[in-house]
Amino acid sequence: MSAEPLVSAPPGWRGELQLTLTRPDSSPAGRTVVAARRHLGPLNIQRAFYPEAEVAHIYLLHPPGGVVGGDELYIDVEVQAGAHALITTPASGKLYRSAGRQARLQQVLRVASGATLEWLPQETIVYSGAQAQMSTRVELHSGSRFIGWEMLCLGRPACHETFTRGHLLQRFELWRDNQPIWVERSRFEGGAHSLTADWGMRHKPLAATLVATVNDAALVERIRETAMPAADYELDADAYFSVTQLDEVLVCRYLGTQAQQAQVCLGRAWAEIRRCLLGREPCAPRIWNT
Repeated sequence: MSAEPLVSAPPGWRGELQLTLTRPDSSPAGRTVVAARRHLGPLNIQRAFYPEAEVAHIYLLHPPGGVVGGDELYIDVEVQAGAHALITTPASGKLYRSAGRQARLQQVLRVASGATLEWLPQETIVYSGAQAQMSTRVELHSGSRFIGWEMLCLGRPACHETFTRGHLLQRFELWRDNQPIWVERSRFEGGAHSLTADWGMRHKPLAATLVATVNDAALVERIRETAMPAADYELDADAYFSVTQLDEVLVCRYLGTQAQQAQVCLGRAWAEIRRCLLGREPCAPRIWNT
């Protein structure tokens, strides 16, 4: 499946990016390389970086910095057999408030047999008044491996702005050999009771989810011990972190107030998963330190 543009959408910025990543026999040190790239509008990438030999670290670039009503962004990534890519963003994404038109972000990530994709974008800030749809569909083949996360910040807590109006529709799906293995669909309504209720977000604007295609009981326990130790980080006393094993998918969740804290917690979980699933020590993208 590829990301199909919607021809009837209202006018606005439209960006498309299609990437094909492969590991050719002729590649130095077995590196994963960008075999094909097609882009339209403001979406693009920098050249691949190689801080850990054959793994390609790739930064998605969107110079406008955010999207407004009527904007559409389509990302299609194919990781071919044997390739290994880590994809991130240099800064947070932003969904700005809209006068009525809807913004759309659609991402399709296809991972072939024997390939590995680490999908680690920085957080998306949803301004009060935004009207948007976000969809991420990961299509995995037998023997492929995936670690990915999404972080959402509803409103701008640093500016004392809460998410009082607008809406966000979010989908995050993992499919293996055309069968769903994890599907999450959420609707966030500005000012809704679910944002403050104990059964909902409990007044916490930052919600983050990490998923990985691994099933290991010992790994679950290590993540519970290391991802959010209160003695090791100045934590929001009311932040929440959980780890759940759902068949072949491991799910980590953070609910709190700080994007930095969410990235630290999920980053620790990612490090443990990377060691277990990929046999690699964590190698954080350099852009995270700038």
